[in-house]
Amino acid sequence: MDQQQEHVLRAVEERDLRFIRLWFTDVLGSLKSVAIAPAELENAFTEGIGFDGSSIHALARVSESDMLAKPDASTFQVLPGRGGDQTTARIFCDILTPDGEPAPADPRAVLKRALALGEEAGFTFYTHPEIEFYLFHLREDDADPLVPADTAGYFDHVARGNQGHDFRREAISVLEALGISVEFSHHEAGPGQNEIDLRYADALSTADNIMTFRTVVKELALERGFQATFMPKPLPGEPGSGMHTHLSLFEDDVNAFHAPGAEYQLSPTARSFIAGLLRHSHEIAAVTNQFVNSYKRLWGGREAPSYVCWGHNNRSALVRVPMYKPLKGQSVRAEYRGLDAAANPYLAFAVLLRAGLKGVQEKYELPEEAEDNVWALSDGERRALGIDPLPGSLEQACRVMESSELVADTLGETVFQYFLANKYQEWDEYRAQVSPFELSRIGLV
Repeated sequence: MDQQQEHVLRAVEERDLRFIRLWFTDVLGSLKSVAIAPAELENAFTEGIGFDGSSIHALARVSESDMLAKPDASTFQVLPGRGGDQTTARIFCDILTPDGEPAPADPRAVLKRALALGEEAGFTFYTHPEIEFYLFHLREDDADPLVPADTAGYFDHVARGNQGHDFRREAISVLEALGISVEFSHHEAGPGQNEIDLRYADALSTADNIMTFRTVVKELALERGFQATFMPKPLPGEPGSGMHTHLSLFEDDVNAFHAPGAEYQLSPTARSFIAGLLRHSHEIAAVTNQFVNSYKRLWGGREAPSYVCWGHNNRSALVRVPMYKPLKGQSVRAEYRGLDAAANPYLAFAVLLRAGLKGVQEKYELPEEAEDNVWALSDGERRALGIDPLPGSLEQACRVMESSELVADTLGETVFQYFLANKYQEWDEYRAQVSPFELSRIGLV
């Protein structure tokens, strides 16, 4: 048993914790949890906790159902309870086979494999997500419409019944108590829409933090009489919820994206990394935008990136190079704006890293930047500039992903095949539906 595990065991005893929740995710990004008594934690650290893996999406076949959840002591945090009660802690787990090998369908293992390839190339991958979500009044039944929690707008403070102000403050207090640092928060452009930005961290910690963030926001919303959703496009005619994510590679303590005196201070590594993101954006779209609804965000207007291009301070581009602090080399980064707020962060970060690393390894040339508002250009103008559209639907994204060696290698065969099958099933179910829009077009409503 290592020192970190011993430290956690002492903390559990000293704080008289009663329950330890072991967390992990399935392939689709749903959080799973099992509670154990504190007396079982030492055994969980050394041997893992057995469970039926065949009951978790894609984790194991019925004939190979035995799996082990092994807690990662570095993720231990005491969960704030109602009324200040603190009797429960959570720890993220790695999922192992009975012989101690990482389970092929564990999303955390998928990201760890990608990060290991980055480390072999000398890089540590850092991410900083801007997470958007909507707050609606809690519905008593499914027939109730989605009623936003407020009618405030972008950066509004307490004006026009802004319920998000107090909610964000509470959510941030809980997140900070869990050791999750928050950089910014504000009301977004849609009614009831909010954004909370997490501080830079290594990609694995960020993915764990995003899963915790979603849980905190959803549970806190229910306690306050709201329903929180990270759905990409919950309201027609209003902005969707994205998770714009700032990316950078570091070599030890040095930002590998920084080159003093270069255009936008972008190093050759940064330029090739961005080129990799652009070249492989179609292949990874089914992972970064994994729902039918995702493409209503991408193609529904209101500032979602629909076309494959990059630009400096250009918010119509898929990849943006922000320059908030032009004299601070450590802050040079690329912002990938296509990612959904509801995406599985482990798989999404894995494919983003592998796409960027492919560009670095193959020395991809970065195309000319998009200086114009890409949304305002005609199709012909975009074609002349070599700007291609992102996939227009989940089906299109799956068709491209299906032939992608990069994504197959990143996810591994088990996750790759299950993910595709599940997404095709989602598409088949979706296209069999008859929507109110269709009915209204032929005068039946």
